[in-house]
Amino acid sequence: MNSPPLQLRDAVEYFWRSRRRYGNAESVAFTGRRQEVVGGHHFDGFLQTFRELLVSVGVPDQSIHIRRSLTNLPGYFRATKMWDLLVVRDQELQAVIELKAQVGPSFGNNANNRAEEALGNAVDLWTAYREGAYLANPAPWVGYVFLLEDCEATRRPLEPRSPHFPVLKEFEQASYAERYELLLRRMVTERHYSAACLVLSEPDRAGDARNYTEPAPDLSVAGFIDGLLRRCSPLAGAGG
Repeated sequence: MNSPPLQLRDAVEYFWRSRRRYGNAESVAFTGRRQEVVGGHHFDGFLQTFRELLVSVGVPDQSIHIRRSLTNLPGYFRATKMWDLLVVRDQELQAVIELKAQVGPSFGNNANNRAEEALGNAVDLWTAYREGAYLANPAPWVGYVFLLEDCEATRRPLEPRSPHFPVLKEFEQASYAERYELLLRRMVTERHYSAACLVLSEPDRAGDARNYTEPAPDLSVAGFIDGLLRRCSPLAGAGG
């Protein structure tokens, strides 16, 4: 099933409109982002799109949780972790989604933090699953959505600093956009996440008919949504 282009365009536009409304300061965008997302800001367009598509394939609306009081899951290395969207049906955790973004101007100050956070969250969740925190159910589908500001700073080749040992060849001269592409692809390849999608967008194109790009076919929103719906649809069973 393909992602409706109009819904994605609207979700991206809502992201930028919400940022303009609630402030663009780095401290708000990152340290305070969780409060804003769960309060209905920034990624609310994406969350509503996922909700509508899940309902369209037969997932009960009451099984889809996108608000702060209902998105905590027990962890293994910490008591709980608040995610952005959960599908919990008949005491079975079917899907978990995390949404993140990075916008300028301080890309370098946050890129490694995003990687560490994403990997740490996944390790915590899967270890908790192994230990029976989510009951004896099939493995959940775990998705990661990342929106990156598309600008000269994120497209520019970078020279990694590693004084003692050389970096892996694929990171040589890789831009932030390319580094995120590698990160997301490898998180899926290494089974930390079931699927991931990477969306690049320019804030000054928020009103355009096509206000985003998807640089990697294997990290597309359509593929992401297809995996989500296949896992959660009552007609598909508990696969994925």
